[in-house]
Amino acid sequence: MLAEDNLIKEYKRTHPGSQKLHERAVKVFAANGATHQSRILNPFRPYITHAKGSRKWDVDGNEYIDFVMGHGALILGHSHPAIVKAVQEQMAKGVHYGENHELEVEWAELIKSMLPMAERVEFCSCGQEANIMAIRLGRTFTGRRKVLRFEENFHGWADELVHEGSAGVVANEVNIIPFNNLNRLEEELAKKEYAVLLTEGGGAHMDGQVPIDIDFVRALSDLAHKYGTIWALDEVVTGFRDAPGGWQSMVGVKPDLTTLGKCVGGGLHVGAVAGRSDIMEALNPETPLERRVEHTGTWNANPLLSSAGVAACKLYRGGEPQKVARQRANYLREKGNKALKERSINGRLYSRTIVHFYLGPIDYEPSDDTMPPTRDIKKIMAPAAAAMRNRLCVHLLQRGIATMYGERFILSGAHTKEDIDQTIEAFGDSLDAMIAEGTLSRA
Repeated sequence: MLAEDNLIKEYKRTHPGSQKLHERAVKVFAANGATHQSRILNPFRPYITHAKGSRKWDVDGNEYIDFVMGHGALILGHSHPAIVKAVQEQMAKGVHYGENHELEVEWAELIKSMLPMAERVEFCSCGQEANIMAIRLGRTFTGRRKVLRFEENFHGWADELVHEGSAGVVANEVNIIPFNNLNRLEEELAKKEYAVLLTEGGGAHMDGQVPIDIDFVRALSDLAHKYGTIWALDEVVTGFRDAPGGWQSMVGVKPDLTTLGKCVGGGLHVGAVAGRSDIMEALNPETPLERRVEHTGTWNANPLLSSAGVAACKLYRGGEPQKVARQRANYLREKGNKALKERSINGRLYSRTIVHFYLGPIDYEPSDDTMPPTRDIKKIMAPAAAAMRNRLCVHLLQRGIATMYGERFILSGAHTKEDIDQTIEAFGDSLDAMIAEGTLSRA
């Protein structure tokens, strides 16, 4: 406990301004002073004043290489010049016209140009809202009510999207089953009672902390169609992050509906549903009322948001930001795994441009580092490992590295090789400190 107390004491000493803001925040925000559960940390996360490129700075003047990257939204990095210019120019023209405008059309056209399955596009305010819309559209099109989802897949906090058994949730029409099991899936779909099969792109938890089998994914479309179910692929995290055509373009699948968020707005809030025109015909005002979905939303494709979205999508089309992010992620995994092996620590960095950190038994060495060294979901999600990663998070913050829980490093096109070298040095020092204080063991 003394070592832990010393770490927290030193963190508070170097973050006095953040501590004062946290003390104010706990009096107004119920979630221990945070406005999102991922921003809860013992004793508190730093309070940020500004950010640029791959870096951000807090109220105490501490500088961080940022691997939170707007919860994955900032594949371009912070304050990209093209986004800043577009938003500044649009702010002077107007934030909200309460009317249709050219930017929303251009934005949707850019999305269609990158997603071959996108016959129609509809905007909303966030990715979760897009998932809600996809479910409504699927129910309207099929005339069915039930939704089929997979364990560990995350789609938001609304009733039909949240983890099974969550407090206050009523989701009688939702069934959640294990994934990577085609026989189990077909057994459910064969009941012919599901409107929508909803799947998280890239695998469960932020682009694949729990990976999904690619052959399994490639079977989903035909299997869903066989039993009259709509397949909706949630690319809120992966859309335009993994590739210009999204994760679906990398694995070669074509869902009926795709939900988007995060990167689509260039760092500003957005949700979108793209998909088959016959399914989205429910939004047409000429559709009979009993089969019509009336979609409202004050902030849908407002001009300010659209300006950022247009600027961002123009940059995504060529694939350069994604290419740089992949290169940096590859380098981080290579060097980070070397550091773990040199210290005989049971753990590995894996996945794509969102690099996940697994701590636990090494069941096998995968052929490439996009996969964890175990297929056991319980080991990947083990609470004891989460506690150690949270500890690592504080150590890294003390060394100028900001991560999500110490659990994932989110890369962008703004990160440099020098950023990664500095991160690996801090990672190694943090691991050594945890071994010395007895909070992390060698194999």
